[in-house]
Amino acid sequence: MAKQNKENDKNLPAKLPPTFTGEELDASGKSLSDALRISFVILKIIMIVLIIAFLASGFKTVGSDEQALVLRFGKIHGVGEERMLGPGPHWVFPYPIDEIIKIPVERMVNLPINSFWYYQTKEELLGEDLKKRSRPGEKLDPIKDGYCITRSEKQKDTIADSDGSDYNIVHCKWQIAYKIDDPERFFRNVYVEDAKPGEAYFDVITQTVNPLLGNLFEESVVTAMVDYTVDEAIKSQDRIPKHVAKLLQEKLDRIESGIKIVSVYLTDITWPRQVDEAFAASIKASQSSQKAISEARTYAGNTLNEAAGPVAERLFAALHDKDMGEEEKELLWSQVAGKAEEKLAQARAYRTKVVEIARANAEYLQQLLPEYRKRPQLVIQKIYQDAMEYIFNNVDEKFVIQSTNGKIWVLLNRDAALKPKSDKEQATQKK
Repeated sequence: MAKQNKENDKNLPAKLPPTFTGEELDASGKSLSDALRISFVILKIIMIVLIIAFLASGFKTVGSDEQALVLRFGKIHGVGEERMLGPGPHWVFPYPIDEIIKIPVERMVNLPINSFWYYQTKEELLGEDLKKRSRPGEKLDPIKDGYCITRSEKQKDTIADSDGSDYNIVHCKWQIAYKIDDPERFFRNVYVEDAKPGEAYFDVITQTVNPLLGNLFEESVVTAMVDYTVDEAIKSQDRIPKHVAKLLQEKLDRIESGIKIVSVYLTDITWPRQVDEAFAASIKASQSSQKAISEARTYAGNTLNEAAGPVAERLFAALHDKDMGEEEKELLWSQVAGKAEEKLAQARAYRTKVVEIARANAEYLQQLLPEYRKRPQLVIQKIYQDAMEYIFNNVDEKFVIQSTNGKIWVLLNRDAALKPKSDKEQATQKK
């Protein structure tokens, strides 16, 4: 026991702490109380500042070309028009209660599509090798060369029941422009990756949406181009893009993407380089044919217009229509103009003249009839003399030939003032 007590004594402190008086305890407690009070005041100020900063972080600004959705605990907040926030400042509960998603609805994105174009080297892309477009002997490589298929001429009228004709190949470049038309549908149905720090959400949208639109657009082009021949595809710069835009918009509406196609342009289209010379010759022949046809139609139209005026074609058809009545034909004849009208006027004038001459001759013969009945020989001789006088009065030179007792006498009555006629004038008179 004695030994254990000695060991316990060793564990005791060598010296006991000094005792404090009541005054010293009051001074230390007061200092501690002041320090705690100041600490609580500072803590309150910090908490108020943090709360104000937290609430101030809920102020968000939506750009003039944007609309915003508010997600409250991950779900779209609001009803009706309140679901969308327009341009301007807005306050929402700070994250993680609310999250604001800004979607650019007025900004258009231009997306070039070159997947249907043939492979080009760096020199060709830089424009240094443009003269080498035609490459005879080089085959088309489906792995490197992009292309699109059009139907052949033989399938033009037999699409439902193909006759086995080959399809034709064209290379084409496209340019499409699109924008987000319905932000809520776009947010719900189109996956967009989260924007990383320093990335603009618009850039993230385009990086995510462009591949989707590219694939849908390629499907639309393939579907549309088989409805056209190669000539229609090369010549059409408006009809085919509208067809492709319609198909693409239908695909986007079917998945409720909220994306609107603003425009689709066919920036370039050509036949394969391997058949460049043949296509050039074909196009030249086609252009020459169209030019000849156009010139022939123009000549025919001008000729008909000169011949009978605007009513020429209808009159021509009426003359070959056996079922058309005479009254309708006469009505068309009354509308005739041009040379036909002139000829008709001349014919009518000639007819009037002939009728008047015949009427005058008839009246003259009616007057001579009584005298002729009395002295017919004398009347005939008088008529003959009058006719000869009329004839000789209009002749410059007169040669009278008489036959007497087998001899021929020529009586000349030549005017000395008249000059001999040239061979040309004599030939003209003979005609």
